[in-house]
Parts: sequence; structure tokens; C-alpha cells
Amino acid sequence: MLKRSRGRWSWLQASLPVAIVAAIGLIAIAIEPLAAQGYTPREYGDFPIIGSRAAIWIAAQLHLFFAAFVLGVPMFAVVAEAIGIFSSDDRYDKLAKEFTRLLLVSYSATAMWGAVLVFGLITLYPGLWGYLSEIFAPSMWVYVGIFFFESFTLYLYYYGWDRWKKGRAKWGHWGLGILLNLWGTAVMLIANSWLTYMMSPPAEVTPDTAPGMVQFWSAFANATWMPINIHRFIANIVFGGAIVGAYAAFRFLSAKTDEERAHYDWMGYIGNFIAMSALIVLPFAGYWLGREIYEFNQQMGTTMMGGFMSWLWVVQAFLIGVLFLAGNYYLWIGMGRIPGAERFMPYTKWMLLVLLIGAAVWATPRNMIANRAEITAMGGQFHPFLGVLGVMSAKNTAVNFMILTTFLSFLLYRRANKKAVVSWEKRGTTIQGALFVIAAAVVLFYGVYGYFVPSIVRIGFSVYQVLAVITAIILIVVIDMLMMRGAKSRGEIRWGEMPERSQYALFILAVTFTWLMGLMGFARSGIRQHWHVFEVLRDTSVDAATPALGYASIVISVCVLIFLSMVAFIFWVGGLAEKPVISGVGGGATGSAPAARDQEI
Repeated sequence: MLKRSRGRWSWLQASLPVAIVAAIGLIAIAIEPLAAQGYTPREYGDFPIIGSRAAIWIAAQLHLFFAAFVLGVPMFAVVAEAIGIFSSDDRYDKLAKEFTRLLLVSYSATAMWGAVLVFGLITLYPGLWGYLSEIFAPSMWVYVGIFFFESFTLYLYYYGWDRWKKGRAKWGHWGLGILLNLWGTAVMLIANSWLTYMMSPPAEVTPDTAPGMVQFWSAFANATWMPINIHRFIANIVFGGAIVGAYAAFRFLSAKTDEERAHYDWMGYIGNFIAMSALIVLPFAGYWLGREIYEFNQQMGTTMMGGFMSWLWVVQAFLIGVLFLAGNYYLWIGMGRIPGAERFMPYTKWMLLVLLIGAAVWATPRNMIANRAEITAMGGQFHPFLGVLGVMSAKNTAVNFMILTTFLSFLLYRRANKKAVVSWEKRGTTIQGALFVIAAAVVLFYGVYGYFVPSIVRIGFSVYQVLAVITAIILIVVIDMLMMRGAKSRGEIRWGEMPERSQYALFILAVTFTWLMGLMGFARSGIRQHWHVFEVLRDTSVDAATPALGYASIVISVCVLIFLSMVAFIFWVGGLAEKPVISGVGGGATGSAPAARDQEI
């Protein structure tokens, strides 16, 4: 009876997203004859209580949350499966399968919220929907087709896991995982073209340009399309890793045996590693996107960074500071279960100091909210001390120091239970230290020099800072991999021997990044102000005014609560499915694989 019910549930999971997309297609077919007869839809509809804009906002944000998860998780599921294939380590294969299990319900939730969004646009903003459909109709049908291929590829990938893992068939199964990622990336690229067109339409498009006259490719590959693609690609990896880490924390806290705790401790480490590794790179993609927005329209860039949204970036800086602090805190606590890590623990207090100073500088506003008496007391609009820290020279310097510090945490964590056997160990460590110092010196030099040059020159300095940090990270990793070949183990990692407070850090990462994604989505969309398509198609609805930051925060928080509630339900449903096979890592009395092997990632 239990097997039959599981079969029905699996069939329902498989058929639901496809049925939703088919329903959307039938509605489009039903509307087409009306358009051919000259039917003109109304410009706007009304949604009760919360209004049309809030309804579309919530549907779009929740759809994007789930879409980010189902795009991010397959990426490292395929990587984990590849590690399992090439190293013949079944732990990674089982880990990849458990990652993929989380996708099934999440995929259905993505399709459901996508359907809500489409229905909402058709009924509440039919004029905008018709305008975009006329320009992007070919890509919309391609989008639906790819969605079908993605759906069936996912089900073949998951349900054929055990059958196709023998002999050469395992390569075909891994190929299905790669194909799944290609379909998902293609879907993201297409959808990004629609939203970026609304933000940065080509220069030749004017309010008088008929939609049928807009060139498809110029609208598709608009000015901000590629920066958004890169930024979202990296952000999806961070988001997927954070949610997987939260899932592992949930299962760790509810585990009944030492073996289960060891498995989910290891899984939580993998999720945190993926999230924090991608987070290190994410600000660089954000710089590129911001630069492209400025180049496209300086007024839009000024609104984003110096207008009413400037305080939004203070909140963003605080949340990113929380992400860096929570990620490093988890790593530092994790060193307690690694033999040999005690020699690095005295350095963590200095690393914490750098992170705290960096977060404080990054969150310092350029100008203070003050009344007339306070402005008089300060001697002007800008605080004599805080005003200096509020400019981008200080903030770029702060975030690059935080990135270097976080990378150092990972490096110490990786080397904690290893002892190099190569003859050039001391020289290699000295070179690594020198690379850290050189990168920090370059970042500090251009941070200080930025105060003595015009703003147009100062903006370019961020590129030199980013290049210095990325170059140092790449060279240090290469040296470390060569230096740790054949390294001796200082002892086995005691997986599962983590205090419960460490798991709350994983929850903090998931919640904070979810809230941050919603906040940045508002920043990207809000800079259009009262335009559906910036300076081309004006918003003439009753909701045309850009919402205040307080109202936006409330809506974003509601979206986060709904999403996390649904994710908690998905975690619960995952527990009703087949019990995962423990992957062989152990902690404490249960024993474990050699620590050097545990630290391959």
C-alpha cells in the first residue's frame, strides 16, 4: 500500500508542472481568436484588498525564489555526482541524489507560482502583457518548449538514478544532469531578456515605436541582459547552497542517531561551502551590473545609488555583513571537530575584527537622516567622520577585505587536518602570505587614492581592486592544491560533533539571503519608477508611484515568510519520502572515512 501511494505521489509530481504549462498554452490559444477579431483588452484590472501591483509583486517574487532554487541545486548536484563518478566515492553520488530529491516538490511550486504570475499579468496588466507578447512571442513559445524538455529531463534524471548507475550507463545519467542544467540556464536567459528589456530597452525604441517594429534580437540582448544573467547565475548558486544548508540543519537537529547527524553535518558543510564560495564572487557581478545601468542611463543609476533608494543599500550592506559573519562563524565552529585546527583558532579573533569593521564601513550611509538642528550641529549635510566612510572608495575597500578574510577562513579550514609533505612547504606558505598582503595593499591603495581623484576615475578603481583579489585567490588555490598533494592526515574529522548553535547559522544564511534577494529585486524593478518599460511604456494605473521603502520592506517580508513556510513544508514532505541512505561519513563513536578524503571539496 505504501509503495502504491508513493507511486501516485511521484506521478502527481511529474504531471503537475506539465499540466500547468499546458493550461497556460490553452488560455493563450483561446485568447488569440479574440485578438484576431479586433478585441482590445482593458489596460488594467483590480485585485481586491492588496491591489494589483502587490499581487503581481508577490507572485513574481515567489516564482523567482523557487526558480532560483531549482536552477541552483542541479548545478552542484551534477558536480557532486561527477566527484562520485571520478573518485568512486559513493558518498557524493548519494549526496547528489538527495539534493535532487528536494527539486521535485520545488519544481512543482515553481510552475504553480509561474502560472499565478502569468494569470495575474493577463488579468491585471493585459496592456503590458500584450505589449511584451508582441515583441517576445517567439521566445515565449521557445520558453514553454524548453520547460517541457526540462521537466521530463528532471524526472528521467531522478527516477532513473539507481537503474542507470551501473557500468557505462552512469555517464549517460550524468549527461542527463548536464542537460538538465542547460535547459534550466536557457529558461533563465530567456526570462531575463523580458525583465531587462523593461529596464533597458534599446535606444531606438521610443514611446511612438509600435511593438511590431521593435527588432527582436536588439530587445532580447539589451544593455543589462548579460550582466543580469551572470549576476543571477551566481546568485542562484548561493541561494541553492543556502537552502540546502538549511535543509541539512533541519535534518541534523531532528536526527535520532549519530550516523544521521554525521551525514547531515557533512551535507550542511557542503551547502555552506557552495553558498559562501559563490558569495565571494557575487559582489563583482553586482559591480558590473551597476556599471552597465549607469552607462545605459545615468539618471537611473543616480536614482538607484544616490536617490531615495540610497538607504536601501545600507540595509543591503547590513544583510551582506550578516551573511559573511554567519558563514565564517559556521566555519570557525566547525574547526572544533577537526584535529589540528586548534593551531589556527587564535587568528579567528583578528579575522572577526576585520569582518566587523568591514561590515560597519559598508553599512555606513553617505548622508544621515537628520533634522535642521542636527544638520547645524554637524556643520552640514554630511557627518564630518561618517561622510568619509559613506563613499564607494571606503565601501569597495571594506567588501574586498571581507572577501579576502572569508577566503582565508576557507583556506585554514581546508588545511586544518593536513600536514604537507612537499619539500617546499615553507616557501609555498610564504608565497601565499605574500599574495594576501599584496592583494590587501592594492585594495587599500586604490581605496585611499580614490578620495583624491574625480568620481568618474574613482569608479574605475573598483576594477583594479577586484582583479587584485581574484588573482590572489586563484594563485593561492593553485599553490595550495599543489602543496597539499599526498598530505598526511592529522586525524579523522569528527562529523556530527557540532553544537546546535552552528546549525542556526545555516538557518540565518538561508533567511538572510532570501530577504536580500527580494530587496535587490525591488531595487532593480523600482528604478524604473512610473514606467512599465523605462521611458517607453508609462504606467498609468493607480499604483504607478514607486512604493516607499517601508511598504516595500513589508511586502518583501511577506514574500519571504510565504516562501520559507512552503520550503518548510517541502522539507517535511521530503521526510515522508524514502529515507535517504546514509553516505558513510561518521562522527564521534561512529567513525569516518579518512579526514584527508573528507576534505576533498
